[in-house]
Amino acid sequence: MDFSVLRNLIRRYCAGEENWVDSRTVYIGQREPPPGAEAYIPQRFPDNRIVSSKYTFWNFVPKNLFEQFRRIANFYFLIIFLVQLIIDTPTSPITSGLPLFFVITVTAIKQGYEDWLRHKADNAINQCPVHIIQHGKVVRKQSHKLRVGDIVLVKEDETFPCDLILLSSSREDGTCFVTTASLDGESSHKTYYAVQDTKAFNTEEELDSLHATIECEQPQPDLYKFVGRINIYQDRDGPIARPLGSENLLLRGATLKNTEHIYAVAIYTGMETKMALNYQSKSQKRSAVEKSMNAFLVVYLCILISKAMINTVLKYVWQADPNRDEPWYNEKTELERQRHVLIRAFTDFLAFMVLFNYIIPVSMYVTVEMQKFLGSYFITWDEEMYDEELGEGAQVNTSDLNEELGQVEYVFTDKTGTLTENNMEFIECCVDGHVYVPHAICNGQILPGASGIDMIDSSPGGGGKEREELFFRALCLCHTVQVKEEETVDGIKRGIHQGKATSFYISSSPDEVALVEGMKRLGFTYLRLKDSHMEILNREDEIERFELMEVLNFDSVRRRMSVIVRSSTGEYYLFCKGADSSIFPRVVSGKVEQVRARVEHNAVEGLRTLCVAYKRLTQAEYEDVCHQLSAAKLSLQDRDKRLAEAYDTIEKDFILLGATAVEDRLQDKAADTIESLHKAGMKVWVLTGDKMETAAATCYASKLFRRSTQILELTTKRTEEQSLHDVLFDLSRTVLRQHCTMTRDTFSGLSNDFQDYGLIIDGATLSAVMKPAQDGSGNYKEIFLEICRNCSAVLCCRMAPLQKAQIVKLIKSSKEHPITLAIGDGANDVSMILEAHVGIGIMGKEGRQAARNSDYAIPKFKHLKKMLLVHGHYYYIRIAELVQYFFYKNVCFIFPQFLYQFYCGFSQQPLYDTAYLTLYNISFTSLPILLYSLIEQHINMDILKKDPTLYRDIAKNSLLRWRIFIYWTFLGVFDAAVFFFGAYFLFDNTTFTSNGQMFGNWTFGTLVFTVLVFTVTLKLALDTHYWTWINHFVIWGSLLFYVIFSLLWGGIIWPFLNYQRMYYVFMQMLSSGPAWLGIILLITVSLLPDVVKKVLCRALWPTTTERIQTKRQCLTVEQSTIFMLSQTSSSISF
Repeated sequence: MDFSVLRNLIRRYCAGEENWVDSRTVYIGQREPPPGAEAYIPQRFPDNRIVSSKYTFWNFVPKNLFEQFRRIANFYFLIIFLVQLIIDTPTSPITSGLPLFFVITVTAIKQGYEDWLRHKADNAINQCPVHIIQHGKVVRKQSHKLRVGDIVLVKEDETFPCDLILLSSSREDGTCFVTTASLDGESSHKTYYAVQDTKAFNTEEELDSLHATIECEQPQPDLYKFVGRINIYQDRDGPIARPLGSENLLLRGATLKNTEHIYAVAIYTGMETKMALNYQSKSQKRSAVEKSMNAFLVVYLCILISKAMINTVLKYVWQADPNRDEPWYNEKTELERQRHVLIRAFTDFLAFMVLFNYIIPVSMYVTVEMQKFLGSYFITWDEEMYDEELGEGAQVNTSDLNEELGQVEYVFTDKTGTLTENNMEFIECCVDGHVYVPHAICNGQILPGASGIDMIDSSPGGGGKEREELFFRALCLCHTVQVKEEETVDGIKRGIHQGKATSFYISSSPDEVALVEGMKRLGFTYLRLKDSHMEILNREDEIERFELMEVLNFDSVRRRMSVIVRSSTGEYYLFCKGADSSIFPRVVSGKVEQVRARVEHNAVEGLRTLCVAYKRLTQAEYEDVCHQLSAAKLSLQDRDKRLAEAYDTIEKDFILLGATAVEDRLQDKAADTIESLHKAGMKVWVLTGDKMETAAATCYASKLFRRSTQILELTTKRTEEQSLHDVLFDLSRTVLRQHCTMTRDTFSGLSNDFQDYGLIIDGATLSAVMKPAQDGSGNYKEIFLEICRNCSAVLCCRMAPLQKAQIVKLIKSSKEHPITLAIGDGANDVSMILEAHVGIGIMGKEGRQAARNSDYAIPKFKHLKKMLLVHGHYYYIRIAELVQYFFYKNVCFIFPQFLYQFYCGFSQQPLYDTAYLTLYNISFTSLPILLYSLIEQHINMDILKKDPTLYRDIAKNSLLRWRIFIYWTFLGVFDAAVFFFGAYFLFDNTTFTSNGQMFGNWTFGTLVFTVLVFTVTLKLALDTHYWTWINHFVIWGSLLFYVIFSLLWGGIIWPFLNYQRMYYVFMQMLSSGPAWLGIILLITVSLLPDVVKKVLCRALWPTTTERIQTKRQCLTVEQSTIFMLSQTSSSISF
């Protein structure tokens, strides 16, 4: 049975929607339809309350505890704590309970504070005032009280409180301007339209008299799709039906701009708004370090179980001798004698598990969490990653992946707005082969002194002049640009006629603004859209009026847009502009070859090109077009499909006019950043929706491809000539032949000893590659991956957003499982940002959708260099040391306890006092490693930026490989053996104190513990390369704290303790000269092997990092020697 269907039915029934349908009916103003109309069926909708918080006051404790104990480490320590409470164990329950309580409490406080902030934000939104029309008056209410069907008044610069259908506007044409940057990443102004039959309702009284219903689809998260119709009841026989689409829908979170006020009806509220439905919880990303930690934890858990098993078996072997079974100091009770041997053995096994459980470092998790949280501030505080233009610096949306920044192997980047500035500059236009180049026109900003026109070719004459002007008119009419009516200049408001230089264009597309401004410099100025009439000023300063009849909006599938206009003479024109691939197949006449040649030339130069075409329509043809569009727009089912079919029928048989070229300049230092990433061993892929020639030119400019790079094409053009199977195998043979003849570095592709390859693939071919082979010839994905592995760079052009994510997923799931990073600036990049191991958003001109959905956000692409090569490098080095050090110090801590059992008859006697067991990981050794993991710099950051190859030293999780983990573990075992056996043999059968008194077992344990604390702390000091006063304070302060605590703990009789076994133990140990000597000797012996190993490795097999460290140390010594000599010589001469 499909339980998801049952679940949906239950949910719908509980929501009061027993008769579930795919559409809903909304009664505007909560008014019932007139008598005789459709039946009034009130529906239940949620209120306008937004809930993003996770907990409530009542469920915080149980829900948070449940989530925390789902972590294996926390659950394990809970079981150990319960075992200590239930059975007689050698250590107090406090030793496990206190660290666990500390970890749980710190985590709960952190999560509770974060949720409190979410509650605070929710309340601020839900209590925000809104204005509602009731009984012909404006009533002020709190946002959460808004209901579906309420008519809302929204004023300029206010944010829409829910999803609304625009009824009327303060603008005469019933339009309004909106910014939707917080929703879809588009920061430019968009135009939305009121329904023609309601735009005249401009007062509260008129709106109160409106009788209308809206039928629309149920809520769904697609921001760009809305299907509905409005039925308006007037003094007629039946209602007037008008279509509603996304151009009528104002989304929650968007902001009203350049419009005094609007009236709109609430259609979706609360958690049913499109913004709320897009609150997708990101899939939990886990770093490679976290996976290594969990693997190491499993190993140590096995070691723990093995230790407990060995001790349990040896205990019963040792007690097999009757003389050893019940010594007088450990005599069993009658109950213990009668207990079954298996129960006794199991109890002993649990007791040993409790005794040795400290080998599992519970405090490591809270230390790692604190390190990630606090360490993330170094990115936000980095002044070099602050952008003056935006006034913002880098942001960290999740701190769980800091160290992953140091492990990136593949970088997937968008082109427009990421590698380029997304700041469009009109370069030229070509009309029937004649090229026009206006002076400096950049994204709406007209530079002074740029008034002339440069003609590369001679101006056309006769009929060509008419075609030239028709081309200019087409670009002045075929767009969605809006004119800002007034612009303040020197405190004086001037209209567009009073000063042409003050005109201000608004559009959702920077390309359109650049094109309209370009036409303005060429003599045709777009003035305004007024009363459905578009006005343009021609070269003779005459105003031409065209009635706007229909707009066939741009979409990414058609890759074109069209308008139908009627001239003042009554002629109908269909103007269309779009990508060359979508225009040329629909052209029947015009100078196609000349225009195509110019388009290809501009594409090679890296310019963005558009083609412009037109056709005239007769009255009958126009009426047929209107009928097709009206029928498609009024349908509630499959509206998009029917509109696409209508557009396809209408947009054909064009006459080609010409083409335009717009430049999107490369971002500052983008080429340097890509070159550095290549040197660091990363492969960079560009994923873009642009055409191949434009994208390839950008790749050359950004040094992704070099002039020596051999370009391999896997495109539709080539697969039309050969089968996909043959093309793939040809490319595979090409790259593998080179691979087999010489050894090449898997990462770089930078050496001059072999041919460097670059691959170009388009979206259509990628779709074919991703499909299973039909002829049984094998899996194309594997061949494609093999080709990509041997290419230093890959360009994927004509990519849809979903295809970008598919590419990232394909590489992620390949057999090497490389770490991937995706970076982009627009809403179309969100899918690949969420798919990659690390997602980075650019705070670009396309809004903040990418930045909000990313793990990290940076102002410019150039900041990626420092984020990876410096911050990522440091983060990985620090946390790798933290993880290995935690396991090492816990082995040093607990292995002497294991050895001690061989000398106490396996009686589960603790070697250390309860206070030492409890505070070892919490107080004595926690702060030094936490500080190390926050500020350690093994190499100066300037060197890391100058020498990207250092990034390779830490690639492939090199510092957390099994070989290094085993080394740290054996080092811990060696040091533990030195602590225990050194103390044992040095003081075997000897007196320590001057009065001849011998040390007892607690003194022996304290001696071992003292050597342990000093050794592990000094080991960290030896590993530290970057010393500050904070390091000195924390490292030596921790040792001093241990000494002071031990003096106080053993120097006072504490009344709350039921034992005083540690009284005067520490002082007695310190009063012995041999004890001092033994401590110093054992610390030296413990640290010596690691020092010797490091010296030998640096001398014989140094890494690049170690060579630079040695060189820097030699340089420092040399400089200090020169300084001392200069001082000496000056004093002698004096």
